[in-house]
Parts: sequence; structure tokens; C-alpha cells
Amino acid sequence: MPEEVFAIAIVSIIFIGFPAVMFHYITQWRKQKTLMPDDERMMEDLWRSAKAMERRIETLERLLEAGEAEEHRSPPRRSRPTFDD
Repeated sequence: MPEEVFAIAIVSIIFIGFPAVMFHYITQWRKQKTLMPDDERMMEDLWRSAKAMERRIETLERLLEAGEAEEHRSPPRRSRPTFDD
């Protein structure tokens, strides 16, 4: 008799307990896969901050390029003295 009880317990653990635990954790994983409203707001704020920083960087790059172009310009030519004096 105890052998039969042991066999029934093992079979029920394998075919009932293990799948139940597995499905429980699968549903928990699926719940966490979706974003919560707070997470969505945080992502939106981060996206806005990233866009603002990108605009600032582009502005700085334009200013630096304009400064480099100004430095590389050749100075205006001076008029050469004439020997008619």
C-alpha cells in the first residue's frame, strides 16, 4: 500500500504540480512584459529629454562648424605698394 501512495504522489507531482508551477511563472512573466502606466510616462519623459539633448547637440555642432569655417578663411589681401612713389 505505501508503494502505491508513493507512486500516486510522484505521478501527481510530475503531471499536476510541475505544470501548475510552470504556468504560474509564465503568466507572471507575461504580466511583467507589458509596460505599466508609470513606466510608459517615464519612457515618454526620457524620449522628450533625448530629443531636447539631440537638438542642443545639433546646435552646438552648427556653432562649432561656423567657428571653424571662420578660422580657416584666408585674411583679406592687402593692396601691394606701388613703386611709383
